[in-house]
Amino acid sequence: MKYHQLDRQLFIKNRAKFTGQMKPNSVAVFNSNDIYPVSADSTLPFAQHRDIFYLSGVDQEESILLLFPDAPYAHQKEILFLKETSEHIAVWEGEKLTKEKAFEVSGVKTVYWLQDFEKILFELMTYCDTIYVNTNEHYRQSVTTETREARFVKWWKAQYPAHQVAKSNPILQHIRSVKEQEEIALIQQACDITNKGFRRLLPFVKPGVMEYEIEAELIHEFVRNRSKGFAYTPIIASGNNANVLHYIENNQACKAGDLLLLDVAAEYANYSSDMTRTIPVSGRFNARQKAVYNAVLRVKNEATKLLVPGEFWKNYHLEVGKFMTSELLGLGLIDKADVQNESPDWPAYKKYFMHGTSHHMGLDTHDYGLLHKPIEANMVFTVEPGIYIPAEGFGIRLEDNVVVQAQGEPFNLMRDIPIEVDEIESLMQG
Repeated sequence: MKYHQLDRQLFIKNRAKFTGQMKPNSVAVFNSNDIYPVSADSTLPFAQHRDIFYLSGVDQEESILLLFPDAPYAHQKEILFLKETSEHIAVWEGEKLTKEKAFEVSGVKTVYWLQDFEKILFELMTYCDTIYVNTNEHYRQSVTTETREARFVKWWKAQYPAHQVAKSNPILQHIRSVKEQEEIALIQQACDITNKGFRRLLPFVKPGVMEYEIEAELIHEFVRNRSKGFAYTPIIASGNNANVLHYIENNQACKAGDLLLLDVAAEYANYSSDMTRTIPVSGRFNARQKAVYNAVLRVKNEATKLLVPGEFWKNYHLEVGKFMTSELLGLGLIDKADVQNESPDWPAYKKYFMHGTSHHMGLDTHDYGLLHKPIEANMVFTVEPGIYIPAEGFGIRLEDNVVVQAQGEPFNLMRDIPIEVDEIESLMQG
């Protein structure tokens, strides 16, 4: 891994939070992700399942974590199963976790090789009543491939039909959404790497530069700072490309006078950052661009103040809609008649700001979090309003990552990343 080894105390705490909510006499099983094939012998780079990483720190394929807090013997309460390593594997694939190293990483004392899993699980199933299976219930999920977790669930149901089944996801949705201080520090590190990348490209952007050249500048800076790279597929959208919300072609030339929307961010140790900035290709905003930009910035700043403990997701977005409506009226993009005649299901402001303002962030860019529950301290959110005007050839979005505080306004993890018009113009002019 490129990142520095993390303190295993984080994963010990995370496991304690999970097992503290398990039913009596139950087992929970968590699988790593597959390495997904492309064609012939080609594969995609391995990306660990965030749940097993959250609970163990193990960042390796073909791994299983088993938790059984009420096990009859101490050595059965936490067990890791790993792909057996060897000198041959070390030569051909690189070093894998040994049992000793797995304990150092995770704090799990009992480690077996993967070939022992079915035999040991059989013994444990004779002791327990319930098994927790780890299904994906994220509100944005759209899984069309059969995952390693799904194959395990299918196999387990066939082998042990008499046991009760419980779901890991509702527990994880809550405990993963409220971050430990160590996690906030890792997200901060990802944000700091993003800051370095953004500052690198500000003097680089000029009329005629290609969007993919900007992507190359960013990946250079991210990787040299121990990131695997982008936390998500980068959006580098010049001119009207910014009005395609998930534009990822990144293959057009940046033209003089246009704006460039950058939804780009680094990961660090599997933790995401998520930044959006919009900059002028020629180094200066014109009057209209600046007016719209500052309107978006004001909405972002006002929306951030609303992310406080006890606030509800639905109400938060209603309030942000009021801020945006006011700004769009001021810009002349909508009028009072538009507001008076608007549909509650699609308010007038949605013509120019059609997406949500915030989402949970952490190990996943769109992280776990139960949207019907009140916001809590130490949750991490994006704040990302935008105004998109195809008729005028540009779109502007601004996005920071903030930590909800027990008292007062959220703490901005991207406070050092330039966002004010004057600072961006100054840095672009060199």
